[in-house]
Amino acid sequence: MPSLMKRMSLKADVAPGMKAHMGQSTAVLSIEIYSDVVCPWCYVGKRRLEQALETAGYASRAHILWRPFELNPTMPKSGMDRQAYLDAKFGGPEARRAMEQRIANAGEADGIVFAFDRIERTPNTFDAHRLLWFAQQHGKQDDLAEALFHAYFSEGRDIGDGPTLVEIAVEAGLGRGEARQFLSGDAGIEEVRAEEAAGHRLGIRGVPYFLLNDTYAISGAQFPDIFVAALQRADVDRAERKVGR
Repeated sequence: MPSLMKRMSLKADVAPGMKAHMGQSTAVLSIEIYSDVVCPWCYVGKRRLEQALETAGYASRAHILWRPFELNPTMPKSGMDRQAYLDAKFGGPEARRAMEQRIANAGEADGIVFAFDRIERTPNTFDAHRLLWFAQQHGKQDDLAEALFHAYFSEGRDIGDGPTLVEIAVEAGLGRGEARQFLSGDAGIEEVRAEEAAGHRLGIRGVPYFLLNDTYAISGAQFPDIFVAALQRADVDRAERKVGR
């Protein structure tokens, strides 16, 4: 069943300072997306949201923020063999292949090529989330999210590897030297941890998870018509609050 929930107390749950850098005006539709860059349904959800924004006429008004949610925060820094990891998680190769086929079919319908056979390792994604935080400071976060999803799912690149992350950052429009310096330091660690903790306080247990104007929550990669209805409802609510209804 599609999940559309109205959350009336989100602001109290969000970590202090999380909203301070958004720079949004009252005319902007705020969309926060909790996701992990190794979550295939998050990639599908991204595409379906984009379709909905175009359909509903909100593409130029939407301010999208990507929030971190590690599906496996205990993943070793070097990652794990992907097939072994997923076979253990889903109960064997047959179940894994069936799952991959379902996702590939969904992706094809939304213009995504999932090349699971190219992916050798399931990475630790914390540095990728940290890089997304860095990209947000430079206005390139959504570009980087797309680049990370494509690099992992369509090209099979190891997005837990530092040099690979630098290359993907460059492809998304970030400076090579800046990205390399950032990843070699510890900037953003506390901020990403705080955003993850805020997501857990919101009760998020799975991704993708979308927050619209701090009011409506959509869980899962819903079809575009579900997003359209939610976007329109959130926009109406924003307009009504603005005039004091």
